[in-house]
Amino acid sequence: MATPARRRLMRDFMRLQEDPPAGVSGAPTDNNIMLWNAVIFGPNDTPFEDGTFKLTIKFTEEYPNKPPTVRFISKMFHPNIYADGSICLDILQNRWSPTYDVSSILTSIQSLLHDPNPDSPANNEAAQLYKENRREYEKKVAAIVQESLQDEEEEEEEQS
Repeated sequence: MATPARRRLMRDFMRLQEDPPAGVSGAPTDNNIMLWNAVIFGPNDTPFEDGTFKLTIKFTEEYPNKPPTVRFISKMFHPNIYADGSICLDILQNRWSPTYDVSSILTSIQSLLHDPNPDSPANNEAAQLYKENRREYEKKVAAIVQESLQDEEEEEEEQS
């Protein structure tokens, strides 16, 4: 049954395929338009560069009036990402607007990787290191980037 939310998600998906933003991708899971898998590539000139980070996006029938639940499945070390992978980002909470689509959600998360907000931390350790010891912060991020690359290689081996 095509509800308004499902029709909107089909439009979001078409738009994402026709005009994909750089460094992000997403698609509904095989048999559920309300659950998406997404990938964000670490932005250039950041400690996340070369990383491949997987996320899930869960929509409700209230979409686009209510934001989806977005979570990193890949391990993350970032001031605005909780240990469980959920993301502290204004547009996914109090600044949500129905004008946002999947493409803008993913690009916003990608720019959060580029420009963290350590003053509104979800991960206190990451926020503190980001502010006080950037080198140590970047070392921890480099470790998860490395991990994301290994996960990617293992998946490719499993598929071949």
